[in-house]
Amino acid sequence: MGTMAVTLEEIRRVPKVLLHDHLDGGLRPATIVELAAETGYADLPATDAGELAAWMSRVAQRGSLELYLEAFQHTVGVMQTREALIRVAAECAEDLAADGVTYAEVRFAPELHLGGGLSLDQVVEAVLEGFRRGSSGRPITVYALLTAMRTAARSLEIAELAVRHRDAGVVGFDIAGAEAGSPPSRHLDAFQYVARENFHITIHAGEGFGLPSIWEALQWCGADRLGHGVRIIDDIAVSHDGSATLGRLASYVRDQRIPLEMCPTSNVQTGAAASIKEHPIGLLRDLAFRVTVNTDNRLMSGVSLSSEFHALAEAFGYGWGDIEWLTLNAMKSAFAPFDERLRLINTVIKPGFATARAARLGSARPIAGA
Repeated sequence: MGTMAVTLEEIRRVPKVLLHDHLDGGLRPATIVELAAETGYADLPATDAGELAAWMSRVAQRGSLELYLEAFQHTVGVMQTREALIRVAAECAEDLAADGVTYAEVRFAPELHLGGGLSLDQVVEAVLEGFRRGSSGRPITVYALLTAMRTAARSLEIAELAVRHRDAGVVGFDIAGAEAGSPPSRHLDAFQYVARENFHITIHAGEGFGLPSIWEALQWCGADRLGHGVRIIDDIAVSHDGSATLGRLASYVRDQRIPLEMCPTSNVQTGAAASIKEHPIGLLRDLAFRVTVNTDNRLMSGVSLSSEFHALAEAFGYGWGDIEWLTLNAMKSAFAPFDERLRLINTVIKPGFATARAARLGSARPIAGA
């Protein structure tokens, strides 16, 4: 390790990859206020952008996934028109690009945006249009993941919707919502359909519920990636001397290089981890699991991808080597076609990190993580 810690500003400048980010969890507070006025949504807890942001942050930090999800009624509440969806998606792409994200997969649940009379297809088309507008002229690629609510019964319909828009910018299918009592196998027909279509699956699993949820997501439902997956730690025993023994499921996840879409700050806020320092990502990275770093909900958690990396750098002493390894993990695990992933790795990500290292050498400072 070098003696100079990597700074937040330096992290902002390197190319980053984001696989787990919720569209309705990343709105600008001022946009929520403006859209509420435009669309007649009258239930906001505050009509001042600063006060609203503070309220969202307070609600998110009550130590429970169910309570954390309460804040979404207000963001979803203002995302019920084509114009609102285009604006929110465009601003999402702009904000990610401004944070140095070069590739992002942003997820949303089309079934939650039908209150203004839009069809499922119109919802998807509006969001994809927004991503196109927001990324135009910026060094970022944004794709969509379509999420079905695990507590509802529309998952097959949403899976078919995802496949229908696969050539327009949708790269995969997901289920989300409160985990306990809603196992992924309840949506088996949707996952089997997606698999038959040679399409991609990521599943929220191992966040609010433990190993059975992860096992079902992988072995029953064929998940390519695990959304969170933090509870895989329950299948790893660490002895007094620091050596780790992996159970059968943890071994399978590591051996198969199954990507874990980890969202450290969000996990602390929902009670899945006690603190960043105690987050399982530290051990899982040491054990060389396919760990990736993500934001989950940038508004509710008050984070950016850069701030998440910076928090990990402070907690675990990560330097450029660690941050690049985590970034390459994410790019390798993306649902974009292989040639596109390879191109971004070789022409954007690796050169970007090489430039960051060179800049440090140029200022005669030691290279952290070298």
